Amino acid sequence: MDFQNYFPIWNQLTDAQQGRILGSLTRRQVEKGTVLHNGSADCAGLLVVKSGRLRAYILSDEGREITLYRLFDRDICLFSASCVMRSVQFDVTIEAEKDTQFWVIPAEVYRQLLEESAPAANYNSEVMAARFSEVMWLVEQIMWKSMDKRVAAFLLEESAIEGTRLLKLTHEAIANHLGTHREVVTRMLRYFQNEGMVKLSRGAVELRDEKKLAALGRA
Repeated sequence: MDFQNYFPIWNQLTDAQQGRILGSLTRRQVEKGTVLHNGSADCAGLLVVKSGRLRAYILSDEGREITLYRLFDRDICLFSASCVMRSVQFDVTIEAEKDTQFWVIPAEVYRQLLEESAPAANYNSEVMAARFSEVMWLVEQIMWKSMDKRVAAFLLEESAIEGTRLLKLTHEAIANHLGTHREVVTRMLRYFQNEGMVKLSRGAVELRDEKKLAALGRA
């Protein structure tokens, strides 16, 4: 499918605006683990995901990661065009969590589009609001939920995304998503295994009792 089918407000743009985007658009394909954007000084442009998955995360001063949100097919990545949004005051890293195909609208082209097009500006605000809601949800989880509940909820979410009970995840990877130490995750997973909720193997976690995990996550 063409870019036009992936950009939600395409039909609300003028012919000139559509032509400007198509004339500057580039298509890229990257492998899992590729960093696409690294902080506010890096302004790659607006990313529109065709297939795959991207992960947005921040780093603490100690070098610990925490996932803010993920981007899937048809999602757009605003923070990769952070120079367009002067109100963004924190550094976000965007990494390919899977092999990913996407389009890039250059930052200057997107900036001009926002200045000219009310539908584009409105859509940009809607996406920003949605991302803010995701970050606020994360803050609530960190502040009010214990780590065992957060690990249980993460495992269930990951299983739903991947469509399998067998998750190819290291303890370090889970810790990076949740913004904690690997040792903390290892301790939680061993407890889950002792309770019959998961089975651990090298580089993988298999969900064995999803109802029990769900009950823990809701407790």
